[in-house]
Amino acid sequence: MPTDQNPWNQGGQGAGRPPTPPPRIPDIPPGWGDGPGRKPPPDFNRLAAELRAFLRSLVVGGGRLAIVLGLAFVGYAIYSALFVVQPDEVGLVMRFGAYNRTTPPGLNFHLPWPVESALLVPITRINRIEIGFRGGEGEEIDPNPRTPAGTTESYRPGIDRDLREESLMLTGDENIVDINASVFWRIRDAEAYAFNTRNPENTVKSASESVLRQVIGHTDIQSALTGGRAAIEQAAMTGAQKILDSYGAGVEITQVQLQKVDPPANVIESFRDVQRANTDADRARNEAQSYANDIVPRARGEAAAITAAAEGQKEAAIASSNGEAKRFLSVYAAYVQAKDITMKRLYIETMEDLLAHSDTTVVDDKLRGLLSTLSLNRAPVQENAK
Repeated sequence: MPTDQNPWNQGGQGAGRPPTPPPRIPDIPPGWGDGPGRKPPPDFNRLAAELRAFLRSLVVGGGRLAIVLGLAFVGYAIYSALFVVQPDEVGLVMRFGAYNRTTPPGLNFHLPWPVESALLVPITRINRIEIGFRGGEGEEIDPNPRTPAGTTESYRPGIDRDLREESLMLTGDENIVDINASVFWRIRDAEAYAFNTRNPENTVKSASESVLRQVIGHTDIQSALTGGRAAIEQAAMTGAQKILDSYGAGVEITQVQLQKVDPPANVIESFRDVQRANTDADRARNEAQSYANDIVPRARGEAAAITAAAEGQKEAAIASSNGEAKRFLSVYAAYVQAKDITMKRLYIETMEDLLAHSDTTVVDDKLRGLLSTLSLNRAPVQENAK
């Protein structure tokens, strides 16, 4: 006989059928039960009643809570709706992200966020953008500065550092110069500045650098290093302003200032030697020009004096010749009218002229001896000896 007393193993009506498992009794949590020292199971009806009572108390005290919540909402609305615009700023009010109006300096109001928000734009501040270098304002080391190209580089603020990729530019005569420039600008139209360009400062920098490179590309190196700086600054400012106006950036360029214009560092000493040689050549040229400025006017004055004297002699000779010719013609007219008298007169005048310029000797044919002739024009022997 089988030892198992389970009725499902006995024969009968259910013989040969698989045994049906007994119903599962839920597990009782530890510490709960009817035995000694065990807690009775929780009363769910009582828990539901307590929950309903708690909710009923909340409904009864809801008025006070609503007042508290209302006051908090009003305080938040006032805090988020009031804003102060400084004297050098204007406020741009945006409704659901779109421009709505411009507010003047002072205390202003807009609808609470997220309906409206305000953007403060400084319109009188002069901003500065540096091309070719970066200048710091402190003494602490910034370990993670960001350059316009997005690269990271450690540097010490307060000490200018050159950016060769920006400062090296090609001139019109195919030379390279190292240029550092500062661009000063301000906001002219706050609405255009805030909404027409994504990054206005980068736009100003890119436009200014592009125009500066273009101007340097049409200027020879000697002009850029010496007297052409003012023209370069003016051309760069005008060109950059024209580009920004075409973008509608709302920005005004107030000044472009060249901080440094030098040859590249690796050739600067040789270039300085060339500059010194050019300076010596200029000095020698100036000295020669000064000598020329002194000697040429003097020579011209002497030539003018000689020319004037020759002209005077010429006029005198012409006048004398004309007088002689007239006198001859007058004599000839008198000769035609009275030939004998005129011949005698001419003979006498001619003899007077000849005798006045020749030695006079008196000859006495009655004398016989050494002193038959006497010269009247000869000086005594004593005077001749003297």
